[in-house]
Amino acid sequence: MTELTLRVNRVEAEARDVLRLELVDPTGRQLPPFEPGAHLAVRLPGGLVRHYSLAGDWRERHRYVLGVGRATGGRGGSDYVHGLLRQGMELRCSEPVNNFKLVRQATDYLFIAGGIGITPILSMVRWCEARGKSWRLVYAARSRQRLAFYEELREHGKRVHFHCDDQAAGPLDVAPLLAGLAPGTEVYCCGPAPLMTAVQQAGAHLPADALHFEWFSAPAANAGTPESAADGFWVDLKRSGQSHLVPPGQSILEVLEQNGHELPFSCREGLCGTCETAVCEGEPEHLDYVYPPSQRDSLRSMLICVSRSKTPRLMLDL
Repeated sequence: MTELTLRVNRVEAEARDVLRLELVDPTGRQLPPFEPGAHLAVRLPGGLVRHYSLAGDWRERHRYVLGVGRATGGRGGSDYVHGLLRQGMELRCSEPVNNFKLVRQATDYLFIAGGIGITPILSMVRWCEARGKSWRLVYAARSRQRLAFYEELREHGKRVHFHCDDQAAGPLDVAPLLAGLAPGTEVYCCGPAPLMTAVQQAGAHLPADALHFEWFSAPAANAGTPESAADGFWVDLKRSGQSHLVPPGQSILEVLEQNGHELPFSCREGLCGTCETAVCEGEPEHLDYVYPPSQRDSLRSMLICVSRSKTPRLMLDL
């Protein structure tokens, strides 16, 4: 993956525990284009790689705008950004990657965001406004002080509904939002795992292709039931000619690392797509949160940090 060196041009408080970052090219050159829903993989000290969604206007080529929330009990990435990142510092980042693509031909859009999950949704709202699309947004946070990009969003009037848990005496009830949606409506959701799970359950009656999710963390338990053999499966590597047994308690990525293979990865939870690998033979068992369920049967790639095999052997293009 091509990497960029970007300079931190601005660091601003956007809401409680949310920073707004503006990144630019140090030489003033235009940045690679991106589509709504895209993110950057940002390299931080200590070997950390964190994925932050682009919240800006996709037409802007002079800057990238990120919203970074402070994660309580996280693994250090947000602590560094909030505590040590300063204007003028440089960061190594990937080019924009998009696992949360906007369906352009939809007749209507319903956006549901929770907390820092507003960042990819905001770029979609900007696109819909520019294209004259029909859309509405429900944005939930624990309190009004935690509503990021509030001043900009409130300008859209009744198209945006703000839900604050402390004022409503409880979390957002998503079931009424998903009942009776007009045909052709695409639903996009990003936020904490409990919100995403609630939308999944309340939207079970909708076409699978109409529900789109960007997971920041994996749910407590994977909803799918593994179909791979209890005694594991074999992975054959087409280019190197090697074969390795993947036992039930280990991922393909872990087994390959133990056998000397250096492979790209980041989240190890099936959330970011960094470890995507082509499949030559066999049937993958997709356990990630990136690929839409409707596309999985036809895919010839997999995320080797979490996904497994439905067949006794799986050949990868490695």
